[in-house]
Amino acid sequence: MDLEKRSQTPAAKAPARLRASDADRDRVADILAEALATGRIDPEEHGERIEGVYNAKTVAELEPFVEDLPAPGDKGPSFEKAPARPSPGEVPESADETLHAVFGDAVRKGRWRVGRRTHAYAVFSDVVIDLSEAVFEHRQVLIKGFALFGDVKIRVPENISLRGRGTGVFGTVEVDTLDAEEKDAPVVFVEGFAVFGDIKARPKHGKLIRDLRGYLRKRLEG
Repeated sequence: MDLEKRSQTPAAKAPARLRASDADRDRVADILAEALATGRIDPEEHGERIEGVYNAKTVAELEPFVEDLPAPGDKGPSFEKAPARPSPGEVPESADETLHAVFGDAVRKGRWRVGRRTHAYAVFSDVVIDLSEAVFEHRQVLIKGFALFGDVKIRVPENISLRGRGTGVFGTVEVDTLDAEEKDAPVVFVEGFAVFGDIKARPKHGKLIRDLRGYLRKRLEG
């Protein structure tokens, strides 16, 4: 009798083949919402994924939408945030390099070695400092800008830390904060004063330090 009853009981289905419930979809939607809030995915990708989630029929169809994301509450790899100001003794008082743009632009870009301190003066013109392909030999780098009826534009790789502060008088000092996942990655500090001009620092999308791990290894060995 027991064998007969057992044979009539359907075998348990593999969880991935189960039909997805509304609760299953909502749990996945929560993971996507947190990923959007923390910048792991952008609004366009979030919209595409969430549409797929609510069209999914099985648990297996839900998994691809979140397999590359941490669960809610899991912050993922931890890293130490860079300081807001240069550490004492890390940056000299005098500039290693000074760029002047007076009624004519000054541009620093390409494969160049970044000093610990750079000053930039833009007067009725622009100074462009592009660090996206530069060689970093120091962990902390300070760029100090002054803009008068001109702009100081700073571009950095995406895998470093970026900090900034300054004052604008009929102008703007705007620095996009970045936090590198590698705790010993370079930190670029931007300080400035803008009068009828702008000082802006932001990452250059798609640009990374070519050999960040090599840079870190060199620091540890040196």
